[in-house]
Amino acid sequence: MTDSDTVLRCEAVTRRFGGIRALKGVSVDIAKGEIFGLVGPNGSGKTTLVNCVTGFYPPQEGRILFEGADITGRKPHRIAAGGIARTFQNVALFKGMSVLENILMGRHNLMHPNPISSLFYPFLARGEEIAHRRKVEEIIDLLQLESVRDEAVDVIPLGLQKRVELARALAAEPRMLVLDEPMAGMNQEEKEYMVRFILDAHEALGLTVLMIEHHMDVVTAICGRVLVLNDGTSLALGPAREAIADPDVIAAYIGTSSDAA
Repeated sequence: MTDSDTVLRCEAVTRRFGGIRALKGVSVDIAKGEIFGLVGPNGSGKTTLVNCVTGFYPPQEGRILFEGADITGRKPHRIAAGGIARTFQNVALFKGMSVLENILMGRHNLMHPNPISSLFYPFLARGEEIAHRRKVEEIIDLLQLESVRDEAVDVIPLGLQKRVELARALAAEPRMLVLDEPMAGMNQEEKEYMVRFILDAHEALGLTVLMIEHHMDVVTAICGRVLVLNDGTSLALGPAREAIADPDVIAAYIGTSSDAA
């Protein structure tokens, strides 16, 4: 992979919490347009790495580069404005607001409110609001959320809530999308829908996707390559099926290779 192909580069990323080393010099490159999987047992460091990339927990050592620019230690809102959007393992929608309102919140980094434009709304602000709503309508159409657009997010099923969270991330017009266990808590039918919508968004919007996922059937179906973490270190990196079939990976999940056999 050449430097021009690389969208995200993590170089020897280390993150400590007190005396615990959650990440121990993890390095990985993700190519433009790739759907890249991040897998490993619970506590292996997957979410910590994603939090480092998105600015929630900056690494104490190492560097993170996005499109060639060093983003190590940047605040989350600056990273989001720079082109990386994410979803969360636990649904983090705004309760009491509608589906439409939640998706519109994803546009906040692209909005430019000020007292003057608000005062002269029909002349200065109305056009911008229409443009934002038009973009949101495109995402609602892409993810087939028309039937629940005016529903409160509190009352819709979990599978739809996850889809709304994906829509809110897409509303920010990212170039890279980070998904933290997008299938968690879903039944098989909901998983199949989510896979389809991730693939649709990837193709329609030309996204690079970094995805944490525990469902290996999903990982092998849509991820080109995966990084397997265990105890904060890189255990395997490569094509999804090959990396997951690595004896060391099987041992990390099950206990020993002989148990897997």
